[in-house]
Amino acid sequence: MTNPLETLTLDQLRERTSIKWRRYPEDVLPLWVAEMDVPQADPVRRAVTDAVERGDTGYPDGTAYAGAVAAFATHRWGWRIDVEHTAVVADVMNGIVAALRLVTGPEDAVVVNSPVYTPFYAFTRYTGRRVVESPLGADGRIDFRVLEDTFAEVTKGGRPAAYLLCSPHNPTGTVHTREELLAVVRLAKEYGVRVVVDEIHAPIVYPDATHTPFLTLPGAEDAFVVFSASKAWNLAGIKSALLVAGPEAARDLARMPEEVSHGSSHLGVIAHVAALEHGGDWLAEVLAGLDRNRGLLGDLLAKHLPDVGYRPPEGTYLAWLDCRALDLPGEIADVFLERGRVALMSGAAFGTGGEGFVRLNIATSPEILEEAVRRMALAL
Repeated sequence: MTNPLETLTLDQLRERTSIKWRRYPEDVLPLWVAEMDVPQADPVRRAVTDAVERGDTGYPDGTAYAGAVAAFATHRWGWRIDVEHTAVVADVMNGIVAALRLVTGPEDAVVVNSPVYTPFYAFTRYTGRRVVESPLGADGRIDFRVLEDTFAEVTKGGRPAAYLLCSPHNPTGTVHTREELLAVVRLAKEYGVRVVVDEIHAPIVYPDATHTPFLTLPGAEDAFVVFSASKAWNLAGIKSALLVAGPEAARDLARMPEEVSHGSSHLGVIAHVAALEHGGDWLAEVLAGLDRNRGLLGDLLAKHLPDVGYRPPEGTYLAWLDCRALDLPGEIADVFLERGRVALMSGAAFGTGGEGFVRLNIATSPEILEEAVRRMALAL
């Protein structure tokens, strides 16, 4: 197997014009936003270039994406998706907004497990809903005592509420166990909370963990899941996603205006279908490289930054680094940027519990990862 993460040089990567490579000056190593430093999978590249050569750049139609997701999910997890209970959406966050609007009203609460993916806050508030944090435990996993207390509070008087779950979890890299997810189902049923799950990182799970699709759980029939190939195959620039309703949520989905599906691009659908149907070997190579990188990062931190806490992620290509023991004044991400010329995501941006942490993207070459940790150590 070849390692796509070792294919491109730093000079080649700096030719890219995406946000990762244009936000900061050229002397900065950008390990912040969730883009992978890989060439595109051949099946995706061929599918998109062939479409452009045909002039096939109109509006999307049909169920090709839903069918591709269904086949992939059945093969990988045994999850059988009813294509009739799906809708194509522009991307995962737009799908989440659509689902939240179906199951909650203005000023209703949306519970999130902080620290969590930063757009959960902005998009939820944009819909006119209230974000209510239910912080993770010190182990980076769901604290069910806190979650139950939160559910009880937000549903007082019978008020509707939703729970927006990140599975696998960004930024901690936690993969929720089946038992944990069943506990979520039990609490949601008890308090009448509707569950919406972001499963964009589901294909990126390492051998020591197992992803459980939420809609495969008994009792989760009224939940929504949003899935996309964009993270696993590095397709953020050609977006598309699929909103999947459980059997008891199908009536809710039927109320969603058809126009919500118009945001997905035709090229996005073509790219994602090609990835899901023909990109399995490429994904396996990337996962093997990422697995090596998460181990390499642990070795590098132990050698150069032993005071930084690190649990190798069980899923995602994001490392959540505990820098609280460094006891530095100000924002630690600013120190690494200004003194070390390494761009990381500030943990505080992810909400309560993120202070003193940084998020580092390991989807890069071992050489860049080594240089980044060396610079971070020198910055101190």
